[in-house]
Amino acid sequence: MAQGHGWEGAVLKLLRAKDFVFTVTGTETVTPDYRRVHFTDGGLLAAGGVHPTMWVRLWFTAGGKPHQRAYTLVDPDPAAGAFSLEFALHEGPASDWARSVRPGATIEATVHGTGFERPDPSPSHVFAIGDPASLPAINSLLAALDPVPATIWFEGGEDDLPFRADPARHELRRVLRLDSGAHLVAQVQAELPDLLKGSSEPYVWIACDTATTRSLSSYVRKELGVPRQRMHALGYWRAG
Repeated sequence: MAQGHGWEGAVLKLLRAKDFVFTVTGTETVTPDYRRVHFTDGGLLAAGGVHPTMWVRLWFTAGGKPHQRAYTLVDPDPAAGAFSLEFALHEGPASDWARSVRPGATIEATVHGTGFERPDPSPSHVFAIGDPASLPAINSLLAALDPVPATIWFEGGEDDLPFRADPARHELRRVLRLDSGAHLVAQVQAELPDLLKGSSEPYVWIACDTATTRSLSSYVRKELGVPRQRMHALGYWRAG
């Protein structure tokens, strides 16, 4: 399949990425700007197993060219060969597809680069920074590290998004998206240093737009001195 995915697909094929075809079995409108799509997995879960924050690349076409976007699996069920994906809707081919797709539709997917290493030693506290695009991964991370307490800075989104945080252990700090993410960066810089001082084995997890993720990752490593093995940072999307 990679031959039809342009240079990105060719590179992934050289890296021994695996291709699958998923079939849509249903959809849910969670909010006007957030949609859940259910799939059969095309053999994915049997072939590769399941791990926390596991993600796949879906292939979409726009302007006659292939585009890939990554999404975290939601509720993967290896026995049933099924899972869901959640789409934060905005402009673009992936959102257009998610808005209009119906049961029976198929989509090509590639798996490469996904993985999860539980922090060792186990975190005493998780500090997560994300937005609607990374919400499924945040939910998966919190479940994987349960019952570790967490503080979550969450940029934008609606109140009725499908958070799976436990208010008894997880503090959710909502942040408006202002100045292309600069407001989030400033708030984390103002609040995180003191919180880190109270944690013996902190773990920092960052998944925002690429520019915001890069800025926060550099700050956490260079200014706060958090070792690379005690943090994870990945840009989930590029601001237009």
